[in-house]
Amino acid sequence: MSSYILSTANRFYAGIEGSFGNATAIAAQNRFVASRVNAMQVVSPSIRRDKNGSRTCFSPGTHGFRTTAFEALSYLTSNSALGTPSCGVLFQSALGGAPQVSSGLIVGNAPDGSTVQTTKAHGLAVGSAISYAGEIRFVTAVQNATTVNVNAPFSNIPPAGAALPTAATYGVALTLPSLTIYDYWDPADAVSRIITGATVNNFELSISGGAHEFSFSGPASNLIDSVSFRGGTAGLSAFPAEPPSGQFDYSFVSGNLGQAWLGTNVAPFFTLTDVHLRIVNNLQARSGEFGSSHPLAFVPGRRQVTVDFTLVAQDDAQTTALYQIAKQRGTISALLQLGQQHGEMMAIYLPSVTPQIPSFDDSCQRLVWHFANNKAGGVIENEIFVAFV
Repeated sequence: MSSYILSTANRFYAGIEGSFGNATAIAAQNRFVASRVNAMQVVSPSIRRDKNGSRTCFSPGTHGFRTTAFEALSYLTSNSALGTPSCGVLFQSALGGAPQVSSGLIVGNAPDGSTVQTTKAHGLAVGSAISYAGEIRFVTAVQNATTVNVNAPFSNIPPAGAALPTAATYGVALTLPSLTIYDYWDPADAVSRIITGATVNNFELSISGGAHEFSFSGPASNLIDSVSFRGGTAGLSAFPAEPPSGQFDYSFVSGNLGQAWLGTNVAPFFTLTDVHLRIVNNLQARSGEFGSSHPLAFVPGRRQVTVDFTLVAQDDAQTTALYQIAKQRGTISALLQLGQQHGEMMAIYLPSVTPQIPSFDDSCQRLVWHFANNKAGGVIENEIFVAFV
């Protein structure tokens, strides 16, 4: 007997495509955490203008151009053994760079917490992340093969012989990889879907007391379903069955856990209450070309990275200095760490942010400053780095 389908009766998988629009194979490890995956496809009708002696409109053609879009909502959870999150490929499509994983590093010396020397060649570059004792820092300078400087001192200075946890760092790149996103539903005869050529145009991160939330959205090449599937679509001979269930266990990270470093201060900003980060890739579609009813590629334009943040105003030196920098149109670096436990941490590093002059909000008992639409800049593909530990 047929029945209603629960809105929670689905599972999501995603993988990087080898070629645009051709579905990539997936396995159990490709499953990712999401609260929602939306997909929509619109067929542009072919308008018939032939005169037929009446006011009746003929039915449009059935093979109009198809426009597809998607949105995936996720949040911070525990990471895999490699330090990458379950939705890591979505971050890769949003930023462009493949994750750079550092592991097996042992501290030789860290005299002041801002300079770290390892016992062997570290293989790190500017923007790479390292971690110790529940904190993530980013490399700002590479002195030599075994010594680096980081953007802020570790609260607990790593002692000689300390092992640094595995860290995975995502950086930006000129091109963006496309994704195949699978949306499987229960029961088995319900309609399941595949989104091919999905490319992230907009990424948003929201930090609040409830959860650290991620939003990925953008255009796609095609939306395939298990009911109307035809062999040869997206390089598939048949609609693929869902991979065998693997272990899919993860921990939820509360939105109030983390720390923030704004500027060259000796202490984090504990008064930060809200952060909203946006990346816009300004994709342009190669579409409308003869012989194809789907886009053939998405080309990224100029990248835009902006961040809004709110903090409770204080009369201390670092808070007033932040206002002065905004007033004088200076720049600061920003480090936002989400979570505080190994295996459940993420950090965003913006080397150069131009803060806007804050607006004063005195509607509550405490004065609050809102810094809105602060733009992150860079030189060559270095305005933002994202790391997981």
